[in-house]
Amino acid sequence: MDADDDCPAETAPEALQRANEARGDRDIRVVFAKVEYEAWFLAAAASIAGYYGIDPATTAPDNPESIRGAKEWLGARMPPGQRYRATLHQSALTEIFDLDAARAAPSFDKLWRDVSELLGAGEDHGEPRAQ
Repeated sequence: MDADDDCPAETAPEALQRANEARGDRDIRVVFAKVEYEAWFLAAAASIAGYYGIDPATTAPDNPESIRGAKEWLGARMPPGQRYRATLHQSALTEIFDLDAARAAPSFDKLWRDVSELLGAGEDHGEPRAQ
C-alpha cells in the first residue's frame, strides 16, 4: 500500500494489528511504500530505462522516496504527449524492475526483508543492503 503523506513506520503497526485481529492464525507482515509504490521504480530507474517510453538515459534520483509525484517523475522521462499511467505501466514495470536496486528505497528494503523472513530465506538474503 502507498503511505502517501503518512509515515509508514507509524501507519503499518495499526494495519498489522487489524490484520492480526482478522487472521491471527497467519504470520502477517505489513509494508507501506513510502509516499507511493512508484518510488520503488525510481530507486531502480536504470533497470526500467528504455522500456515503455522511459528515456534510456534515466537513472535513479537521490533519495527516491522523498519525491512526491513519482508517477509524474516517470512521465517526465517519457516522450512528449506520453505519460505514465498506473493502470497501464505499473504491472508491466513491476515485472521488470531490478529488485536488488529497488532496495535503495528503505520501504522496499523492508518488504524484501519481511518476505525473506516469511520464506525462511536466511540471514544472507534478508540483511539490509549497504547504502
